[in-house]
Amino acid sequence: MSQRQKTMAEFSQKRGKRRDDEVLGSAVDFLLANARLVLGVGGAAVLGIATLAVKRLMDRATSPRDEDEAKGDTTCLEDSWKELSLLKATPCLQPRPPPAALSQPLSPLPPSPSAPEGPADDHPQMSPPCSSPAPLCLTFQEKLLAFERDHVTIPVAHVALAKQLAGDIALELQAYLRNKFPELPFGALVPSGPLYDGLQAGLADHVRLLVPLVLEPGLWSLVPGVDTVARDPRCWAVHRTQLEFRSRGSSPWDRFLVGGYLSSRALLELLRKALATSVNWPAIGSLLGCLIRPSVASEELLLEVQHEHLELNVAVLLAVTGTNAEDRLLLAWPLEGLAGNLWLQDLYPAEAARLRALDDHDTGTRRRLLLLLCGVCHSHPALSRLGRRHLTQVVLRLGEEEVDWAEAALGERFLQALELLISGLERASLPCHFNPGVNLFSSLREEEIDDIGYALYSGLQAPEWLL
Repeated sequence: MSQRQKTMAEFSQKRGKRRDDEVLGSAVDFLLANARLVLGVGGAAVLGIATLAVKRLMDRATSPRDEDEAKGDTTCLEDSWKELSLLKATPCLQPRPPPAALSQPLSPLPPSPSAPEGPADDHPQMSPPCSSPAPLCLTFQEKLLAFERDHVTIPVAHVALAKQLAGDIALELQAYLRNKFPELPFGALVPSGPLYDGLQAGLADHVRLLVPLVLEPGLWSLVPGVDTVARDPRCWAVHRTQLEFRSRGSSPWDRFLVGGYLSSRALLELLRKALATSVNWPAIGSLLGCLIRPSVASEELLLEVQHEHLELNVAVLLAVTGTNAEDRLLLAWPLEGLAGNLWLQDLYPAEAARLRALDDHDTGTRRRLLLLLCGVCHSHPALSRLGRRHLTQVVLRLGEEEVDWAEAALGERFLQALELLISGLERASLPCHFNPGVNLFSSLREEEIDDIGYALYSGLQAPEWLL
């Protein structure tokens, strides 16, 4: 394209944008002019600020990006969120009556003390009717506790039923594995997860079922993921050792070796095929009084359980433990690329134990704060992208600080957690508490960070809107 054509194209684009700005500006002026009549000066100011914020977001979405804009993405993102804070600073004035009310006759004003008294009225004065009491105005702390009671706390009967179903499924699946693969030494299947640690919010709908592999001592060693070709700090490789003394094939797990390492992908495919085609789930479900079927849409091994009183998802997780790994828990997880054969380190047990220890030390409410954050984010369309792992890191970081963790300060801690999340989103960084080399925000797209940041800034100005 010639220089002239480029110049004409840029001119046409700017002219079209200027025309759109003029149309939008006229619409805004008309809207604000009428808003002053209906809402008054204060209401019109609030509407004007909100309209300006929306216009800036529209300009950012439609205008082409150049190098200067790309360098200022973080600053523009922060400014667009912080425009919402102007709403908080705007004085909240009493709205003016609507136009229909202006035509109503005004009630007479009481006589001035200096005015002369008129003749006495012959008719007796009617006492004004008793007005109904004003509605009780709850503080944010009280609204937060009400949300916890109504939307976070799980009925004890549902928790007991979910644990019973998970335990029965674990026994049935363990018997199947021993009969189907007698040569593979699987350990006892252990139901676990947030439901068992009191960290499940809202519904008793998820349980983790660990399937541990019993590896021979001395034949296996763990290699950090950063030292492998994958360079992934989240993972570990399980390396087969002592091949000069114990040749390949002497361990039942040697059939799943890939390049001298125990392949999580090969074991996942083995168990996935077994769960989908070999297990008689209708018979097991009939015995337990529920309907069980393996999920075909999920990449992880997931069992969907439907009971008369609840629906439960059971995640079947192959695990490596007890190999001189300093209590590390490694899971076979569907990873992509070069990390496909590695094992994902699961830090949930360490995180749950740390929160419990901190709360036991000062009788605090850190775990309750995590439950509240999970409940709020789960029900919000934009904040639902924040999972338990993201929120746990925020509570752990905040929980290590020497601040008041009594129930009376729960609302204040909630707002501090929102501020920490916003700070992390501005940098697109949320380090893992026990593995700082892992950034949990790295998987979020720019549009998702924008949506989450906008929702959090709005919630920080009016937190009761999140409940």
